[in-house]
Amino acid sequence: MIKQNKKYKIALVGYRLNDGGLEKVMSSLSVYFGKKNIEIHNILFVDAISYPYSGKLVNIGKMKTNSKGLLGKLKLFLFFNKYIKDNQFDYIIDFRYRIKPIQEFILSKWVYDTKTIYTVHSSRLETYLPNFRFLTKQICNKKYSLVCVSQEIKNLVTAKFNIKNVVTINNPIDIDDIKSKSLEQNDLDFPYIIAVGRFDSHNVKQFDKLIIAYSNSTLPKKNISLVLLGDGELKDFYKETAIKRGIADKVYFEGFKSNPYKYLKKAKFLVMCSKYEGFPMTLIESLACETPVISFDCVSGPNEIITDKENGLLVENQNFEKLIDAMNLFIEETVLYNQCKNNSLKSIERFSIEKIGKQWQDLMGINIYS
Repeated sequence: MIKQNKKYKIALVGYRLNDGGLEKVMSSLSVYFGKKNIEIHNILFVDAISYPYSGKLVNIGKMKTNSKGLLGKLKLFLFFNKYIKDNQFDYIIDFRYRIKPIQEFILSKWVYDTKTIYTVHSSRLETYLPNFRFLTKQICNKKYSLVCVSQEIKNLVTAKFNIKNVVTINNPIDIDDIKSKSLEQNDLDFPYIIAVGRFDSHNVKQFDKLIIAYSNSTLPKKNISLVLLGDGELKDFYKETAIKRGIADKVYFEGFKSNPYKYLKKAKFLVMCSKYEGFPMTLIESLACETPVISFDCVSGPNEIITDKENGLLVENQNFEKLIDAMNLFIEETVLYNQCKNNSLKSIERFSIEKIGKQWQDLMGINIYS
C-alpha cells in the first residue's frame, strides 16, 4: 500500500466512551481512522471509558475533580480551547449533545476554528440543535458539515432549519467483531426474547410497557422468557411492573453487559418499543448476530434498517396491541420467522465499519490509495 502524502489529524469530541450507541459510533470511528494511519485525539468531558479507541485520549472529565465552581469551569474551557488551537486539527468531529445554546455559540465562533463536523443522533433535534432557528444557523454557519445518522433526521433538520451542508451517514458496526464475540457462551440456558437499552428516568425505551405487552402475549405460557440488558434509575420500577403482572419469574434483569452479542445471538428475537430513536444500534447489532427484530416504526431509524417480513417486523408506532400480535406471530409462524432469521446478517452488511468509514473519508476528502 502506498502511504498517503499527508498525515491527517482529527479530533473526536464526545462526553464518554461507554454504555451507549452514540459512544459506540465514536469508538468505532476512532479505531477505524487509527487503522488508516490518521492521527486521532479522543477528547472526553466525562471520565467513563470502556469502549476501545485509537490514538490519544484527552480526559477532561478526569480533570473536573480538581476544577470545581465557575472558576474551575473556566479553567477547563481555556484548556480545551488551547488544546484545539495548539494542535491545529484538520477536522473536528463533535459527537456531543448540544443543549446549552449560548455555550455552543461560543464554541462554534471562538473554539472550533477549523473544519468542524457536527453530528445529530436523534430525531429529538433539540438534544443536538437549539430550537431557535437563527441561533442554530449561526452555530452551523460556515461549519464543514452536519452529519445526520438517518435520512429522516436529515429531512427534519433541513425542513426546520434550512441548513444546506447536511448529509446522511448511518451508524457503523464492526461485523467481524460482533460475530466473534457472539460465539462466546452465556449462562442463560432457556428460550428467551431480548431488549437492550438504558433504564433512564426519561423511559425512552418504555421497558415497563414492553413487560406488560409481553405478559399479554402467548410467550410466558410457552415458557419463553424476556431478558432485559441495561441498567439505570428505573430498574426497580421495571421489576415492580413484572411483579404486578405476575411474571417476575419470567423477566430477567441481566444488567449492562460489555458483550451483549452473546445474549443477542441466543435470543429468539429482539424487541424495540422506544418513544423515539435516531439510528438504533441494537437493531443492526441484533441482525449482525443473525437474530431477527421487532420494532415500532418510530420516527427515525427502524424503517431504514428493517424491511417488514424480510429481516424483521415493523409495527405501527406506539401500538402495543400490534406489538403483542407481532411477538405472537414470530413464535407461531415458523416459515416467516426463519425467513427473517436467514436474511438478517446480509441485510445489514451495508452498515459495516468499512463501508461507513469510507463514507466519512469521502466526506472529508481523505483518500488512501492502494
